[in-house]
Amino acid sequence: MAVRALLNSIRGATLLLFGSINTILCIIPLYLVAMLKWLVPDKRWATTCNRLLNGIAGGWISINNIALLLLNRIRWDIQGTEYLEPDGWYLVLSNHQTWADIFVLQKALHRKVPLLKFFLKKELMWMPLLGPAWKALDFPFMKRYSKKYLEKHPEMAGKDLEITRKACEKFKTLPISVMNFVEGTRFSDRKHRSQDSPYVHLLRPKAGGIALVLAAMGNRMRHVLNVTIAYPGGAKGFWAFLCGNVREISVRVESLFIQEELIGDYFHDPAFRERFQQWLSSVWADKDRLLDSLARAPHSTQVQR
Repeated sequence: MAVRALLNSIRGATLLLFGSINTILCIIPLYLVAMLKWLVPDKRWATTCNRLLNGIAGGWISINNIALLLLNRIRWDIQGTEYLEPDGWYLVLSNHQTWADIFVLQKALHRKVPLLKFFLKKELMWMPLLGPAWKALDFPFMKRYSKKYLEKHPEMAGKDLEITRKACEKFKTLPISVMNFVEGTRFSDRKHRSQDSPYVHLLRPKAGGIALVLAAMGNRMRHVLNVTIAYPGGAKGFWAFLCGNVREISVRVESLFIQEELIGDYFHDPAFRERFQQWLSSVWADKDRLLDSLARAPHSTQVQR
């Protein structure tokens, strides 16, 4: 057991080192293209640069996926990606259990949909290397304010919504996949109890942000991708994922057509807000049942590449 643990740690350290080198090598051309984009204030030039930036980020993901394939023998069970289009606009919703979810989504959806762009916490803007890279790729940075803070500073109310609107304006020029972990945080038993969540495997979903994205993107975004990530052996941390202690991952992707009744003014139309919340609650209830069935299903023995 000690030898296996040592080998797993070596595997994890190797993947971490490889990923760091890959990041540095990809960030250099990404920074150069971003600089050219900012130096020439022209919309067509900016669109060309954005294509190059997305291509560099896509190459980074491809190399990470190859490294995982070679060093980490995960049994992938991915279903529902057959009819996705890499030149469409998507809103991607997923449950969230561990930071490994991001790499799982990139594995499952890479080159099947446009580059995934996440709404990130504003504090991540200052992360060395990655913060400027995310900004260059137009990842929107959000500042979350507590109710207590907004009571003292009411002028800050709605700032995050304005950031979302501005981000969506940028997203209209190129096909994009807007990614949102709707629960707002990673699942844990403590959070589940504190929320008194009505679901067994999920936290309560937050509807406001995704309703705003759908309204802002107009008729460009026609599908919601409802992604369910399950770890049949139990969700583990990111280090355990790198070390190969996560042996099997199941992913189910459901494409939902965006009906006209899902586009409206969430924050000023109470009837629409209630209707949208009911729709999201229904999606989340189905996801909860799916997670339960995936947990009970016999484990696959096939490695999907």
